[in-house]
Amino acid sequence: MPLPSLKQQFSQLIALPSVSCTQPEWDQSNLPVVEQLAQWFGEFGFACELQEIEPGKFNLLATLGQGPGGLILAGHTDTVPFDSGRWSLDPLKLLERDDRWYGLGVCDMKGFFPLIIEALKELPLDKLQQPLMILATCDEESSMSGARALAKLGRPLPRKAVIGEPTGLRPVRLHKGILMEQINITGQSGHSSDPSLGHSAMEAMHAVIGRLLDLRGQWQKRWQNPLFGVPVPTLNLGCIHGGDNPNRICAQCALEFDLRPLPGMASDELRAQIRAQLKDVAAEHQVQIDYGPLFPGVPAFEELADSPLVQLAERLTGHSAESAAFATEAPYLKALGCQTIVLGPGDIACAHQPDEYLDLARIEPTVQLLRGLIDECCLRPAEPQPQGSADA
Repeated sequence: MPLPSLKQQFSQLIALPSVSCTQPEWDQSNLPVVEQLAQWFGEFGFACELQEIEPGKFNLLATLGQGPGGLILAGHTDTVPFDSGRWSLDPLKLLERDDRWYGLGVCDMKGFFPLIIEALKELPLDKLQQPLMILATCDEESSMSGARALAKLGRPLPRKAVIGEPTGLRPVRLHKGILMEQINITGQSGHSSDPSLGHSAMEAMHAVIGRLLDLRGQWQKRWQNPLFGVPVPTLNLGCIHGGDNPNRICAQCALEFDLRPLPGMASDELRAQIRAQLKDVAAEHQVQIDYGPLFPGVPAFEELADSPLVQLAERLTGHSAESAAFATEAPYLKALGCQTIVLGPGDIACAHQPDEYLDLARIEPTVQLLRGLIDECCLRPAEPQPQGSADA
């Protein structure tokens, strides 16, 4: 059966809802998407493996060729939730308007996969010298469980990886991490007329916030990276809830915050510093403090500027590698030994927004870029590795 046209592929993928969300009423399976991709890549001779990460959630690993070296073209198959009332069109129907394709996932980032297929059509895939893998993951938008599972599995992968997140076709070689954390304080309620009758969770939280802001100041003095638009780590106090009446000593208070570490900042060390401060506050205010992550968090990521993959991407795109403010699955592929960059056709400014779109002018440059990457990384013999190095 002949493959559908590029526009038909976009349309078919957009029509397959695959929202991932921490709210169960929004969360959906991505199985129809990975099954469709497996069918299409199977037409080119890829060996397609579906990995069930949890019920209804799957990774696809499609591999063509074997041996050392090679290239992974990676992306996620899920989208964020959408409010259809804020869209001017049906999010699940591809629409062409104003030299753009509109639809949920065209930019972030289902649209990357049809562009890979378009690139494959003009390549002599029977002459691969190094393997080519297509990686399609689940739940990037919520928990990154697909990438985490792949990293935990630890299987050998091709040497280089390109993640097609929206970067405007500019290579990204580093981004901050993200931790989303929660602090719950349990005190003792009592009549507000006599403070000795209780232990205020809200006053304890006031002290906690002061300690967190002090830590933020210390981190920002110690850690700076001018490659980022915001060159320091950030800590944002996102939401707080506590108490129930003005004349009652507050017995419960909860805070949620996020922390964006720079490359080189270890999440475990940051959390240990926070725990040490909380222990002091708990003893001082005679309250119980429970602290933990809202989700495991994403490490910061950096690929060195002199990495062969970074230099190749800079040569093919004509742009110097940059940083990004958003987090991706890059640190998990990097942890598996892959040289990794983030490079895709969409614009992050329209991701997660109503009327998400991809400029049609980006299609041909992306296809040519992908052909160049595959040619350099897969159609030529693998370069010998330095003695004592391990091939991923």
